[in-house]
Amino acid sequence: DDMTIPGARKRHVLEKFHEVIYQKGWTFKESGPDEKDALLLVEFDVVINEFLRLPAEFQDVIADITRRMGAGMAKYTHTRVESLDSYNEYCHYVAGLVGHGLSRLFAESKLEDASVGENLELANSMGLFLQKTNITRDINEDVLDGRCFWPKAIWGKYADTEEELISKANREKGIEALNDMCTNVLQHIPDVIEYLSQIKEPSVFRFCAIPQTMAIATIVLCYDNPRVLDGNVKIRKGEAVKLILQSGDIDSVKRAFYKYMEVLERKNHPDNPVYEKVNKIVDKTKKDIAATLKGGAPVDFTKEYLVLALFFATAIAFFYSYLTQAP
Repeated sequence: DDMTIPGARKRHVLEKFHEVIYQKGWTFKESGPDEKDALLLVEFDVVINEFLRLPAEFQDVIADITRRMGAGMAKYTHTRVESLDSYNEYCHYVAGLVGHGLSRLFAESKLEDASVGENLELANSMGLFLQKTNITRDINEDVLDGRCFWPKAIWGKYADTEEELISKANREKGIEALNDMCTNVLQHIPDVIEYLSQIKEPSVFRFCAIPQTMAIATIVLCYDNPRVLDGNVKIRKGEAVKLILQSGDIDSVKRAFYKYMEVLERKNHPDNPVYEKVNKIVDKTKKDIAATLKGGAPVDFTKEYLVLALFFATAIAFFYSYLTQAP
């Protein structure tokens, strides 16, 4: 998505990238000055050296995924994301295929069962859940940079141009568009949980689960949040650390998803055009998790803790006032 590279040059590199990874010494120094990934490409010869040290069966998987990703990404250098089908296709090329490749590597390495590398629909949803979360969150930055990955099939219902999406003059409709985008992300939750449920090796599980718990926290934060339209929104660092620590097993991940469904339920309001859709997703997700979670549905004692905290604060204030009164 580097907008400083001419389209023809970008397409050529993308379409040939699966060949480049076998060329020792290859680097790329044409990235724009503000590109975060520029250093990686400048020193890409280091990556190639490590790639060529891998067993041939791993190289074959990576090269195949790179070829397919490059071809798909090249297509979208001159094709706009208009329909929901094209949105899903674009996200498949840039992220779903990553899920395919990783799943095949997990199976090829024998770290996971062969079925993990065969049921690629679930792997695709893992990638789409992450990519769609990022696309939804980054709308302000993308529009200001002259690009937009939100499908027109969604944003076109709420604005005439991409710029109007983030305009304060169109804020109400912009938030409705944002909520519609968030709802599109949430549909992948069942596949995400099903995919993670089949992962057995602990290090592989954490590798897969941590980005997914970060994503559910992020998309719930984005929902009905006008700040998304004004700039980049991120979960707090403390919350991120907590999610990392809670992503060690499937039951902990399910509890995290359940918690964020409760947060989303509180944020959803009846005058929102996608209210019913979101409610159905929340209800189904909570029921599915409760049915498979050891001990049943998690219990949220937040309100009770707040009441107790308020009670103790009032009691302390009363006794302090009593003890400090003049005799």
